[in-house]
Amino acid sequence: MKQLKIGNVLLENSYVLGPMAGVTDLPFRLLCKEQGAGLLCMEMVSAKGIFYNNKNTESLLQIHPEEVPVSLQFFGSDPKIVSEMAKRVEERPFSILDINMGCPVPKVVRNGEGSALMKNPKLVYELVSATVKAIKKPVTVKIRKGFDDEHINAVEIAKIIEEAGAAAVAVHGRTREQFYAGKADWEIIRQVKEAVRIPVIGNGDIFTPEDGKRMLQETGCDGLMIARGARGNPWLFHRLNHYLDTGELLPEPDCREIGGMIYRHAQMQTERKGENLGMKEMRKHIAWYTAGLRHSAGIRRQCNTLETLEELRNMLEEHGMLPEEF
Repeated sequence: MKQLKIGNVLLENSYVLGPMAGVTDLPFRLLCKEQGAGLLCMEMVSAKGIFYNNKNTESLLQIHPEEVPVSLQFFGSDPKIVSEMAKRVEERPFSILDINMGCPVPKVVRNGEGSALMKNPKLVYELVSATVKAIKKPVTVKIRKGFDDEHINAVEIAKIIEEAGAAAVAVHGRTREQFYAGKADWEIIRQVKEAVRIPVIGNGDIFTPEDGKRMLQETGCDGLMIARGARGNPWLFHRLNHYLDTGELLPEPDCREIGGMIYRHAQMQTERKGENLGMKEMRKHIAWYTAGLRHSAGIRRQCNTLETLEELRNMLEEHGMLPEEF
């Protein structure tokens, strides 16, 4: 098992759950941790939201002792606000602070945040440098290949990030214009790895253990960040760890294992968020968990009306997906 050191933080392995708004909340992170993820990235948090004491922001900052080490990801574009808010939350139990320079969402980009920062190398330096100076914990940055095909500047931006004192950089092999369409360009990850000395974490199109091995071989990157590939598939971390350690490809989970994971996930969601909101939030997860299964279209239709754990249990039983221990 390949360990990874980011600043003064030693990760048990180099496989990272990437940050996804509306997905990598506390229950899902705990399930990925159980399956062997070496680092868990929280949902991105607005630095301005902390500045204005936003209630929703506070709920995003919750960390469970069992999930450490955790990376807290900020988005923002004002070096003063981002660095001061990093200092304000530093005593919380996260291990690493990440700055988001990859988010492609129009609302974020219009504010000059997320992937829009890649168009402003000077501001990138100021933002990272101010944050590194403000806190003792390691600061990392997540970037993309570039903003669009005319501005492929991941190598230049990664060098600036390193110069500003960051402890690692994660690179998604797509431009902002691509969002998540097309194929991730792993060659740009290789170029960044050759250009900087800090750890480089590769991201984009890792959906199977074989994908993970191939990315490591083709790019030489130090770690793997798995985001969309983990949706409905927290087992990927266990299967990836096992495959890279032994060369043996473990089978994918069967429908009862999937049903058991769905039910546990729903229990954790409803405990944390109440039955009404918890079950609503589970609907998208159930669609991801069951994609590719027989009757998955029917399950998706059914899950869109689920309101209680009892109804979920009945649905899983009906499809032969509930393990005996439940």
